[in-house]
Amino acid sequence: MEYQHDQVYEPAEDTFLLRDAALEEVRPGDHVLEVGCGSGAVTAALLGRAGSVVATDINPHAVLAGRERGVETVRTDLMTGVRGPFDLVLFNPPYLPTAPEERIDDWLEYALDGGPTGRETIERFADDVGRVLAPFGRILLLVSSLTDPDEVRKIFAGLGYIVLLAAEERVEGEDLIVLRISRDLCLCAGHGD
Repeated sequence: MEYQHDQVYEPAEDTFLLRDAALEEVRPGDHVLEVGCGSGAVTAALLGRAGSVVATDINPHAVLAGRERGVETVRTDLMTGVRGPFDLVLFNPPYLPTAPEERIDDWLEYALDGGPTGRETIERFADDVGRVLAPFGRILLLVSSLTDPDEVRKIFAGLGYIVLLAAEERVEGEDLIVLRISRDLCLCAGHGD
């Protein structure tokens, strides 16, 4: 298969915001997973700064793009078949609210279509990320004001995570937000009186 650039999400403001947040967050020994790597621009920026870096994407063209940038890239749906633990998990999910009649039915669709609320893929990710996340691991998740960040916070808080703001940028009438998500270790420890 030949890598088709028009079938891969090209780096844009959201890519660069997540990349910069990841560069701030990454530690030298971290095992890093980027879910849905697209062009591979975020993960490639971390090569040599982390203990190990691996990426996933469902789009075969994105897998080739990541590999072109020197990133070990696995074709899979989110984290299916991937084992951790990872100290840092990165995800710029498809977050655009998309009605069924708006779908474009190509590989690029996977990078854009967040379902009717924009949170469909985020919810699937939230349900499974704990399986690959190290006990003291961190998640950097990019969301948009179009996705209702408060609802995203509630999803993760309901699963026992602490959600903080890591970065924010206003772009063309939309707020791009990177959330820093980690386990609530008080809940994990089961502290009692």
